[in-house]
Amino acid sequence: MPENPNPPAAHNSGQAAGLRSVARRKFLIRSAGVLGAAVLTCAGLGFVATRRPRLNLPEPISCGGSTEMNGKILIAYATRCGSTAEVADAIGKVFCERGAAVDVLPLKEVRSLDGYAGFVLGSAIRFGAWLPEAAQFVEQNLARLKQAPTAFFTVHLNNTADDEASKTARLAYLEPIRKLVPPAAEAFFAGVGDFSKVNFLERLMAKMVKSPEGDFRDWQKIRGWAEEIQQTAFAPA
Repeated sequence: MPENPNPPAAHNSGQAAGLRSVARRKFLIRSAGVLGAAVLTCAGLGFVATRRPRLNLPEPISCGGSTEMNGKILIAYATRCGSTAEVADAIGKVFCERGAAVDVLPLKEVRSLDGYAGFVLGSAIRFGAWLPEAAQFVEQNLARLKQAPTAFFTVHLNNTADDEASKTARLAYLEPIRKLVPPAAEAFFAGVGDFSKVNFLERLMAKMVKSPEGDFRDWQKIRGWAEEIQQTAFAPA
C-alpha cells in the first residue's frame, strides 16, 4: 500500500496551526480597530474614546434681568473634557460685566429657548465636526435659532495656524452648522490637550498622532470676541 503523503497527525497539526494563524490575524485586526477607535475626545481632537473623563464644569451663570426690550442671551455649549465649558464661562462673564442678561449652560441642560433674545452656541470638535449633541441641538431648534441673533464658537486643537490650509480646515468644522443657521458671528479658539484627563490607551494614541499637549487658549482673544459681539450682534435695541 502506498504511503499516505499527508499523515493524519501532520494534517491535523497543520490545520490547527492554520486556524491559530487565522485567529491571531482576526485578533490583531480587531485589536487594531479598537485601538484606532479608542483615542482622544478631549480638546477638539476629533477622536472617539473608550470612556469619557469625569468633568468638573464651571457653575452655571445667570446674570441680569430680562424685559421685552432687553431679553436674555443664552450661551450654551457642548464639551468633552471641560475646555469648551471654560471658554463659554469666560464669554458669559464678559456679557455680565457689560450689563447684559445672560444664562450660561451646557446644551444638555437647556430645557427651553423661550424668552431668549439671542444665542451663543459653542462646541468642541470630534471627527472634524461639532459634537453630536451640539449639532442635534441646532437641528432640533432651527426655527427658533433663525428668529434671533445666533453666534457660534468652536474650540479645537488642530488647524490653529494662520496659513490658508489651516484656515480652510477650521472653517470646514462649522460648515454643516452654518448651512442650517447662518451665524451673526463665528469664532474659532484653540483648546486644551490635557492627557491627565484620559486613560492610558488614549494617551498612547495621542502620542502616536503627535497631538500637542498643553493649554493653548488665548483668553484675550476669547474675551475680545465676546466684547465685540455683545456690542454688535447682541447690542440692546
